[in-house]
Amino acid sequence: MIAIVAIIVVLAVGAVSTYNGLVNLQENVSEYASNIDAQLQRRADLIPNLVSTVKSYTKHEEKVFTELADARASLNSAKTMTEKADADSRLNTALGNVIAIAEAYPNLASNTLYTSMMDELEGCENRISYARTNYNSAAKSYNAKLKKFPAAIFARMFGFEAVDYFTASAGAEEVPSVNFDS
Repeated sequence: MIAIVAIIVVLAVGAVSTYNGLVNLQENVSEYASNIDAQLQRRADLIPNLVSTVKSYTKHEEKVFTELADARASLNSAKTMTEKADADSRLNTALGNVIAIAEAYPNLASNTLYTSMMDELEGCENRISYARTNYNSAAKSYNAKLKKFPAAIFARMFGFEAVDYFTASAGAEEVPSVNFDS
């Protein structure tokens, strides 16, 4: 009888430990996803100031600014990691076009406000990259735990689901073309 009770206690402790481990890993994923969101929002908040500065020098480049505004709006409305990654890719392309404009206007490129914002933007990009790395690492740990025995049993039982990685969208490896002739 004592042996049966001991086995039940060991199984119960193991079940609770496994469940708590899954919850901790899931919370890590949520925390790192939130960090990505915060950094993407920080970058999105910098963009209107950057656009305003660049616009003051380049009144005829309206198409580039429209694309940037559209990309920023899609990033702000993205809900899933896949949508965020796709919107982030669009925003990076649009920002590349703004940077190309700045290179075409030497007075703008030497403007201290512009260079300060570009430094801020570069810092944002670094923080976003770091947040993505942390998120993907947490997602890997969590997803792996969901597949391992005995956690897989508890994961199914309690509705834990795998999470998506933050991945580059299709075509992100290609350098965007910048064409001001159209």
